[in-house]
Amino acid sequence: MKKSLYWLLAVVITLVLSVYQRMTGPTHPKKVTVELNGESYKIKLPRSGVQHDEVVTLKGVPQDVKSQLHYRRYPTADAYTTVDFSWEGDAWQAPLPVQPVAGKLQYYITVDGKNYTADDPIVIRFRNDVPAGILVPHILLMFAAMLLAVYTLLLVITGKSYSRWLKATVVTLFVGGFIFGPLVQHEAFGPWWTGFPYGTDLTDNKTLLSFLFFVAALVTLKWKYNRWVVGLAVLFMIAIFSIPHSAYGSEYDYANQQLSTEK
Repeated sequence: MKKSLYWLLAVVITLVLSVYQRMTGPTHPKKVTVELNGESYKIKLPRSGVQHDEVVTLKGVPQDVKSQLHYRRYPTADAYTTVDFSWEGDAWQAPLPVQPVAGKLQYYITVDGKNYTADDPIVIRFRNDVPAGILVPHILLMFAAMLLAVYTLLLVITGKSYSRWLKATVVTLFVGGFIFGPLVQHEAFGPWWTGFPYGTDLTDNKTLLSFLFFVAALVTLKWKYNRWVVGLAVLFMIAIFSIPHSAYGSEYDYANQQLSTEK
């Protein structure tokens, strides 16, 4: 197999993993289908907001249909606050009030007298806006680390030389996960690191574990069974990076009025 085909396969696998992680993450908009008079309207409800009023939009729902938004702070036992949607431009809209950094709200909607997601309210977490100069390199480097790791695995499987690609994977993962990663965390929520031993953020912890596996693979590069170590490191990376992004991250403690990184 030509190396160009290796790269093509590696890109396809990496894209599939990236899309899966994005679609299953707790910050991806929740898709809800609203049924009205035999018609279905698919809407997206936000689960991540920046530090300004986040607007819930019922795109496509007819103008003559009245709707309401119900929200409360999360996790609390507060009573729900109810506001009416108003027609703005070409869609129904209702704002959610801005919350402290890492503060969360849970909410559900009522459309034409019928509740949606009331049994399993949507949770939205607020953050600071992250500059593109930090966020874009982080995303690209983490994508590149996964791509290089998958390419390295293909070389291992087919018996090709892989040492330089293993080294490139380790360097890329370090820069993306431990330089730009903390910068993104700091800009978005304040802390630089919320994984072990300071917190339970799965994003930080899975990056740390994956990096340790690759360091082990690099240290044992001269060992005759190194291919197995490399293969295990890549498979472990694929497995843990399939865990939804941003799960168990920073959360504002309303009772103590402070940021918490423990869940």
